[in-house]
Amino acid sequence: MQHDESREARLNRLEQKAGDYEELYASCAQGTLLALQEEFQMEDVLAFKAATAMPGIALRGETCGALIGAIMALGMAFGREKPDDLKAVMRATGAARKLCKRFEDQFGSCSCLGVQQRIFGRSFDLVDPDEIMEFAKADAAKKCRAPAQLAARIAGELILDKQDKTLKR
Repeated sequence: MQHDESREARLNRLEQKAGDYEELYASCAQGTLLALQEEFQMEDVLAFKAATAMPGIALRGETCGALIGAIMALGMAFGREKPDDLKAVMRATGAARKLCKRFEDQFGSCSCLGVQQRIFGRSFDLVDPDEIMEFAKADAAKKCRAPAQLAARIAGELILDKQDKTLKR
């Protein structure tokens, strides 16, 4: 990052990358996480691998993978390193709750099925081959950029806020 680069420029780049990675990898969790890892120098291949089955929690339609990837990044930025660091637990949880609230305000849900309903007007069973084909025909690769982009942007704002506070000390 250039020192004179604006906050907005960083957030725009982060948002773009998250959408691009979602489209490229067809994984909202990994795309969102990777964009955040790169932007904030938190690369960790094991965390990226851990996000593999996270979209919809193993494609069950549960928590949106974009949220999971962003929450994983928040954990990397705010989380505890020692088991007894309860302040870090509260920081990470507080940031994750802010993320979820803002995401839900936009998409009406934090669940994969709810987000799909908002975007496509219906939800899909992503383990059923026929439903997967319908999902692809609905232009899912492009339309599912939006949750990844929003989750990455919000998480990025929260991480930048933390960095700003640290610099002011």
